[in-house]
Amino acid sequence: MKQNLHTHCQFCDGKDTVEELVRTALDKGFDSLGFSSHGYAHPLDACSLNDEREAAYIYSVLEARTRYGDRLKIWLGIEEDLTGRIYADPAFDYVIASVHFIPVPDGQWKAVDYSPELTREMIQTDFQGDFLAYARAYYNELKKIAHRPEADIVGHLDLLMKYNEGEALHPFDDPAYLDLAMEAIDELIAADKIFEINTGAMSRGYRSEPYPQALLLKYIQTHGGKICITSDCHARDNLDCGFDIARNRAKAAGFDQVMVLTEQGFVPDSLWD
Repeated sequence: MKQNLHTHCQFCDGKDTVEELVRTALDKGFDSLGFSSHGYAHPLDACSLNDEREAAYIYSVLEARTRYGDRLKIWLGIEEDLTGRIYADPAFDYVIASVHFIPVPDGQWKAVDYSPELTREMIQTDFQGDFLAYARAYYNELKKIAHRPEADIVGHLDLLMKYNEGEALHPFDDPAYLDLAMEAIDELIAADKIFEINTGAMSRGYRSEPYPQALLLKYIQTHGGKICITSDCHARDNLDCGFDIARNRAKAAGFDQVMVLTEQGFVPDSLWD
C-alpha cells in the first residue's frame, strides 16, 4: 500500500490546499492519504491550528473524502505537540504525537527545529555547550508520548538531530547519546506506539537520511518496535519524497513489514511486495 499519514496543508504550515494534495496523491498512485495539520499549540507555535482554522481544516478534509473517496482513501489526522492540546476527539482517525519544543533551564520553551543557528545558540547559551543536557531535555519530553493514550504514531523520533548532517552538532554513535534515545524508545515500545520513518528533513535539504538515524532504527527493530513510512509533507511535490530510501532503510534494519492505516485500524503491510 502506498500511504502517507504525515501531511501538512495550508491550514497550518503547508504550502498547498487539501484539494491540491489529494490530486497529487492520485497522480502519484497513492492508495490512501492522511492529513495531519499541527494541532493547537499557541503561543509557542503560531502556525498551529487555532479554533477557527481547525474547524475549517476538518470540514475541508471530510469534504475531500466525500468527493474523492471512490478513488483515494482519505484519513483525518492531527499532529499533536506535547506542549499543546490533547486530541482525543473521535473526529480524528489517528494522532501523531511530536516534540518540537523543550524546556530550557530559565523556564522558557524553545524549538529544536527552527534553524541551525537557533539550535546551536540554544545548546551554547541554555545548556552551556552540553549537547547531552540538550538531548536529555528532548528525550525526557519524548518519553511522555508513552503516557498519551490518544497517540498512535511517534513523530520524527530524533528531531533534535535535524541539523546534525555530517555530525555538525554531535556524533550519532556516542554511547551516552544513544543511551538517552534508547531509554525513550524502550518506553514507547512498551506503550505500543508506532515509530515513523520520516523523510521530511531530506526533502528540505537538511538530512541525507530519514529520521530516525540508522542505529536507532535498528534498535527499534531488535526490540520489537513497529514502524510506518511518512514524508512529513509540506509541499505536494514531496508527497512521496524518499519513500524508496525509507523502505530500503527499513529492510536494512531488519524489518519485514510496516504499519498502514485501514478501516480495521493499523495493520502490517509487507515491505517485500
